[in-house]
Amino acid sequence: MNSEKYNRNVRLVCSTCGGTDFSSEEGVNDAVGLIVCTSCEREFTKDDLVKENSENINVQLSEAKKEIKKDIADDFKKKLRKAFSGNKNIKVK
Repeated sequence: MNSEKYNRNVRLVCSTCGGTDFSSEEGVNDAVGLIVCTSCEREFTKDDLVKENSENINVQLSEAKKEIKKDIADDFKKKLRKAFSGNKNIKVK
């Protein structure tokens, strides 16, 4: 299975203006650094921005989980069919 298939980019949205463009200080990797909406200039911490977009993030995560479950089930069935392909008494549906 190709795990790259499940990579997702979730577009974060400013809760004030709905903007999707943000700027930050270089090297900001933690929750302490400030992220600024380029449209309305509202400042967020990384954690705050993620919390305010948690519903969208959870929807994307749920869709990815469904896709992964389906692909695992399909792969498992394919492997079972291959394993028992010569057996006349066992059939995989």
